[in-house]
Amino acid sequence: MEWSATDTETGRFSPTVMRSDLDEVENHFISMRARGEGFLEVSLPTADSPQVALSFRGPHAVVEQLRAVDEDPKSFLLVGDGSVPWDGKVEVPGTEGDSVFTGHFVMSVDHAWDAVRQFVRTGSPAGLGEWYEL
Repeated sequence: MEWSATDTETGRFSPTVMRSDLDEVENHFISMRARGEGFLEVSLPTADSPQVALSFRGPHAVVEQLRAVDEDPKSFLLVGDGSVPWDGKVEVPGTEGDSVFTGHFVMSVDHAWDAVRQFVRTGSPAGLGEWYEL
């Protein structure tokens, strides 16, 4: 798989694309969790594979799917798990700073990490839950 993530030493997103197995990505994710926040995007080495990104701060996370459809980039958010009230707001880091999301798209970090692992295992974001197109 290919992935890029928050650098655990600087706390800033590093756009350098890494190639490794899920175990190495999981070790990096554990290090980001120890820092309390981070951003991780993964993709699989197939032409039609979307990117799935996980952003988190503290116990809250957001999962996004980025996909090129007919050369037109599309972005989708995975609907949250109810861990934050629908009208609540949560701020999480991204590639270019922090973004604010309503509770409608917020889930626990464990739930988000499970979604990323399932995407890597199955190769598809379809079974992760309900997606909302932006």
